[in-house]
Amino acid sequence: MAQVNVPELFGSMVFNQKVMRERLPKETYRALKKTQDDGEPLNIDMANQVAHAMKEWAIEKGATHFAHWFQPLTGVTAEKHDSFTLIPCF
Repeated sequence: MAQVNVPELFGSMVFNQKVMRERLPKETYRALKKTQDDGEPLNIDMANQVAHAMKEWAIEKGATHFAHWFQPLTGVTAEKHDSFTLIPCF
């Protein structure tokens, strides 16, 4: 089995601001930034564009599975995690 350079690999496949800016229509990216920065609501059409771009990006990276996990914590705050899973083929 090939050795993995963890520090080099860690964070290398993240749907981050750079990736979003490259893959989303400008109007959608601007609206998403307002949501992230100012708490502005994101309309459903733009949310669907973000979800589609993320799905396509993940599939291109080799993702084969997706999980959405929502965990209420106290009634005031909550955690939500979305994850794509890459199944390595050796």
